[in-house]
Amino acid sequence: MTSNPVPVIEITGLHKSYGDLEVLKGVDLTARAGDVVSLIGSSGSGKSTLLRCANLLEDSQDGEILFEGEAVRWKGRGPSRHPGDPAQVTRIRTNLSMVFQQFNLWSHMTVLQNVMEAPLTVLREDRAEVETRARDLLGKVGIGDKCDAWPAQLSGGQQQRAAIARALCMRPRALLFDEPTSALDPELEQEVVKVIKDLAAEGRTMVLVTHDMAMARDVSDHVIFLHQGRIEEEGPPEQLFGAPQSTRLKQFLRHEDAA
Repeated sequence: MTSNPVPVIEITGLHKSYGDLEVLKGVDLTARAGDVVSLIGSSGSGKSTLLRCANLLEDSQDGEILFEGEAVRWKGRGPSRHPGDPAQVTRIRTNLSMVFQQFNLWSHMTVLQNVMEAPLTVLREDRAEVETRARDLLGKVGIGDKCDAWPAQLSGGQQQRAAIARALCMRPRALLFDEPTSALDPELEQEVVKVIKDLAAEGRTMVLVTHDMAMARDVSDHVIFLHQGRIEEEGPPEQLFGAPQSTRLKQFLRHEDAA
């Protein structure tokens, strides 16, 4: 991990409920520049909800979220709490690019147009500069020959790599991955895993929700195991995977190994 005193993302005491269902019960997360933080745990443990709260796609009821030392300005309390500064929300989301499980490419646009769209419409950047960057990024993720293809003409692995290029084209301070390989078969999954490993090797700041324990072990600086909305155990990957302390984490890893 880096020695930068100001984390890119810092979350403390986060609580999130859907009605009477409490999904996050006071969760902390810190990602400094260059860190790769992986969130693991069973379905329903709160991993994806935590990621969506970090990007302000979901409103949380209590706790603090800071982006590069700047605290989210909230309005209201408890169930009525929501971000009170729309311009701040836009700025934070622009700098925390999200890659979803289901690609979410626009079907009516070519792959190149998909990658260029947000920098053009949100950042209002020069079209020629954006196109050069988009083509470079599509080449970087191994689908430079698919610029003029439609999403439906791509395999799942290619679509997810296009989605990663789209996220990178915003030049974000951090990338958030929500189960980026879980919709793919094993062969296509490895195409995406390679791209994520390459990004980690470059020193990209990433928070990664994943079911892929091998990838979490290989790319992470820090791993958080969530269980029933709380952090059951966290630490460096060699500790969590090599010498887990909690009974629940041991059970989870045995189940994953057997799967």
